[in-house]
Amino acid sequence: MKGHAAVDRNTYDHVMLPIYSPAQFIPVRGQGSRVWDQQGKEYIDFAGGIAVVALGHCHPALVDVLKQQGEKLWHISNIFTNEPALILARKLIDATFAERVFFANSGAEANEAAFKLARHYAITRHSPYKTKIIAFHQGFHGRTLFTVSVGGQPKYADGFGPKPADIIHVPFNDLNAVKAVIDDHTCAVVLEPVQGEGGVTPAAPAFIRGLRELCDKHQVLLVFDEVQSGMGRTGKLFSYMHYDVTPDIITTAKALGNGFPISAMLTTENIASAMTPGTHGTTYGGNPLACAVANVAFDIINTPTVLEGVEKRHNLMVNFLNDINQKYSIFGEIRGKGLLIGAELKAPYQGKAKDILQLAADNGLMLLSAGGDVLRFTPSLIISEEEIAQGMERLEQAINQLV
Repeated sequence: MKGHAAVDRNTYDHVMLPIYSPAQFIPVRGQGSRVWDQQGKEYIDFAGGIAVVALGHCHPALVDVLKQQGEKLWHISNIFTNEPALILARKLIDATFAERVFFANSGAEANEAAFKLARHYAITRHSPYKTKIIAFHQGFHGRTLFTVSVGGQPKYADGFGPKPADIIHVPFNDLNAVKAVIDDHTCAVVLEPVQGEGGVTPAAPAFIRGLRELCDKHQVLLVFDEVQSGMGRTGKLFSYMHYDVTPDIITTAKALGNGFPISAMLTTENIASAMTPGTHGTTYGGNPLACAVANVAFDIINTPTVLEGVEKRHNLMVNFLNDINQKYSIFGEIRGKGLLIGAELKAPYQGKAKDILQLAADNGLMLLSAGGDVLRFTPSLIISEEEIAQGMERLEQAINQLV
């Protein structure tokens, strides 16, 4: 295996499926909230691997457990259970409303399992015709054919032939729109408590409460996709905890393994019992290596120090964004919860999110967008105040070059 000098950004265009257009630099090393590329240039990381690296890059406790478990047991399949999976399941259950857990490898897989469970539960407990799923415009739930069809962004779902049927999309935060379509044939209402890819839009408390009431009235399962908003990202372990509402199913992934692929679907014993051996499965899901890492990540994130620190960092970042906005008048609404923040670009700058990302990278800042009109900030939950200040300084330099 040749060293990384043998490959560069041009290699990507010759060897990879052309479905991404990655940045022009290649990160090779990370520590905390800093990353270095092939040339040794340093970046502040406000992207966090798209809300994944919640404890920063190469957190010592996670590196340690990866090494330890790596010398014990990596994979055993679903023919056997394993200790790290059982310990992690118990932790998730103790910290939430849930009583049963299913482990997979990605957010899409956790959502796929949630949607299959919701349909199977409704079909076996109620009626074979109770299959309708209500989801929301701009929602994002993954890239499998089922999850991309439940997602509310046609650009991701069109062009792949017939889609799974009986999925209806309505405007987010519009309870009347849900009332108009929910009925006895509905099996689930599916939403992100904070829409991530769709523009970093939080659900209104009255909307969430209204959904719960409608779901109860029609015997419909309320499914929260917490792939991005979960694991401390909003300042609570899961963002449903901000609302006085308990969902029936939640999914989580991204930060659960801090970059090691793992996801989970959580539900109640009653709903879980609709499934039987063979109804669903996964080869790698709940493997001991992933679960060992997730156990340590969970223990660190689910502490008052980390969770309370999220709100403090949120305020700091929003204050910096407001300061930048006073100088350049580039942002409309600045929204989100915790360290899932969206800064909407004003009219003259709409569609230029990608340009700002490029300029930010030139200035040593890794940043995300949520569509063409919104800058998205999902840094480590434990990023230092100094790194926030440095990153915002670099963002301001980038914006200064744009305007």
